[in-house]
Amino acid sequence: MSRSPIMLLLAVVMLTLLFNPLLLSAKEHATSSLVTTSAPTARQAASSVSDSTRSAVVSHGEDLGRALALWSGLPFVGILLSIALFPLLAPHFWHHHFGKVTAAWALLFAVPFLLSYHGHAWHEIIHIILKDYIPFIILLWSLYTVAGGILLEGAPRGTPAANTAMLAIGTVIASWVGTTGASMLMIRPVLRMNAGRKSITHVVIFFIFLVSNMGGALTPLGDPPLFLGFLHGVPFFWTLKLLPEMLVVSIIVLALFFVFDKIMQNRETGTKGHAGTHERSAALRIRGLHNLIFLAGIIGGVLFSGLVKLGEFKVLGVDLAAQDVLRDLLLIAMGLLSLKFTTKEIREGNGFTWGPIQEVAILFAGIFVTIIPMLAMLRAGTEGALAFIIGAVREPWHYFWASGSLSSFLDNAPTYLTFLNTALGRFYPAQPELEAIHALIAQNEIYLKAISCGAVFMGANTYIGNAPNFMVKSIAEESGIKMPSFFGYMLYSLLILIPSFMLVTFIFF
Repeated sequence: MSRSPIMLLLAVVMLTLLFNPLLLSAKEHATSSLVTTSAPTARQAASSVSDSTRSAVVSHGEDLGRALALWSGLPFVGILLSIALFPLLAPHFWHHHFGKVTAAWALLFAVPFLLSYHGHAWHEIIHIILKDYIPFIILLWSLYTVAGGILLEGAPRGTPAANTAMLAIGTVIASWVGTTGASMLMIRPVLRMNAGRKSITHVVIFFIFLVSNMGGALTPLGDPPLFLGFLHGVPFFWTLKLLPEMLVVSIIVLALFFVFDKIMQNRETGTKGHAGTHERSAALRIRGLHNLIFLAGIIGGVLFSGLVKLGEFKVLGVDLAAQDVLRDLLLIAMGLLSLKFTTKEIREGNGFTWGPIQEVAILFAGIFVTIIPMLAMLRAGTEGALAFIIGAVREPWHYFWASGSLSSFLDNAPTYLTFLNTALGRFYPAQPELEAIHALIAQNEIYLKAISCGAVFMGANTYIGNAPNFMVKSIAEESGIKMPSFFGYMLYSLLILIPSFMLVTFIFF
């Protein structure tokens, strides 16, 4: 065995010994809190009506969420800091050992968690792997595979006008094929259009802002939080009411992009005229169009799993919905069919490799495991360690910024549900969820708009805010584009997105 794995093992063992007493103290607090727990709050009562099939899981999560202290999220913070700092401070080490670093953080949480909570901990870990991580990776893999089989040849040169038009098109289609689908479909043509330019890092960053996030605001197919809202009773076409907010923020960001891209182009050429980008070498044509059938199959499978209920069955103690398993099998089939019927020449023309999806699969395995305590604290609402955030929201703009800020770093789907349940419990305590949601739309719609916009828009604030962000970054780096670090990317979002969101707040919330 090499020295590196041995050192990693020793480090994990030592840190586990240090971390385990902290979780054990939390466990003792959990035991006492469960004995003295009073009647559930109105918000919890309203939330419990919403989804009886997950009652056992939610109960475990809420118990843990009430018990766990804020520092139980340290491994999650650690993996985020590793993603942020290692590529900047030790790029060679990170490139060769990011999987080991990810495993170390995951084990640092999982081992003491299992030692402290035994069966409950096992259930939480298996639950997030089977219900969240595996479907997440299957969806990304299928979209990455299918989109990689569609080749745009003879792309126009990447002028500021052409780039802005492509980002606008991607933003529009993201609501209908999903932000992940639109990102995988559009990123390679955009990169190819700008192949002759000296620096296009900013193009990829604005692509993530618009196509990978903001464009998903108009339908439940666009982004996971809105799809969850649809499953919980928000009408399918209600999200079209987010069009004014989406138009304002998208137009602002597109305008800023055009100006920024024009400045960069002029700086590259040293003149106001001729651009240094490549001319279109051949007639514009699209190859691999049969993959659009497979893309439609993926979208149909996702929609099917939300509309059809076929019962549940247990795997390792976790209830899995039959329609979700069928969806995942269909997605795998679509990816395999794409590999079967798409020529190697087309994929080579796209520069297709498995590197980006492998990197995302490894990193997000660690993220999903270490995020367990953070999500548990969110589910605990005002009784968890994140109560200082949840209890502080009162006005619509509070909901916008609170849901958005948490969605920048945590999974935006449970964040959306947490603040939706907070609003329902505040305005319509003890009402059945479906009735409460319809009443919220009829009487206090601005709160649902604020929660929805925050969860969708602010996923653009970080690389991990939404599923396609990191995929787009990896594909760009695979193509030889130098992307900013985690904090470097956040600097762009701080300077460009935050002022835009402040304007949206002033106008709408």
